Amino acid sequence: MSSTGVWSPYMFAAVIAAVGVLLVGVGALVACLRLGGLFTRVGVTLDEVDRQIATLSGPVAQTLSHVGGITDTADVTIAKLVNVVGSLETVATNITKTSTLAQEALAPSLVNVGATLTGVTAGLARLTRGKDGAGLPADATQAAVGAAPAGGNPLEAPVAPGPVLSEASHGRA
Repeated sequence: MSSTGVWSPYMFAAVIAAVGVLLVGVGALVACLRLGGLFTRVGVTLDEVDRQIATLSGPVAQTLSHVGGITDTADVTIAKLVNVVGSLETVATNITKTSTLAQEALAPSLVNVGATLTGVTAGLARLTRGKDGAGLPADATQAAVGAAPAGGNPLEAPVAPGPVLSEASHGRA
C-alpha cells in the first residue's frame, strides 16, 4: 500500500462507480414504480370501460336485433315490389301488343269503310245530278218528288220515300 492512506485512486474510482450503479438502480426502481402505477391506472380505466360496455351490450344487442328485423322486413318488401314491378311491366307490354294488334286489325277495316262511304257518296251524287251532272231528269224529278195528279191538288201528291239529296246537303253551295 501506499503512504497516501487508506484510499487509493483505484478504490476511489470503484466507490464512485458503485455509487453511480446504485443511483442508476434507484432510478430504474423509481421508473418501474411509476410505470407500475401507470399500468394500474390503465387497468382501472379498462375495467371501467369493460363495465360500461357490459352495461350497454344488452340494449345495443337488442337494438341491433330490432334493426336486423327491420332490414329483413325491408328486404322482403323490396323483393315483393320487384315482383310487382315485373308484373306491371309484363302487363304494360301485353297492353302495348294488344293495342298494336287492334290497330293493325282495325286499320284495313277503317280504310274499307272509308272507301265504301266514298263510293256511296259518289253514287248518291251521281243519282242526284244525273249522268251529265245537270241534275235529275225531268221525269225522275217528278217521280222522286211526287207529281200532282192531273188536275189535282199538288199538296195531296204522294211523297217520295227517303230524303231527296241536294247540293247543300253535301256541304256544297
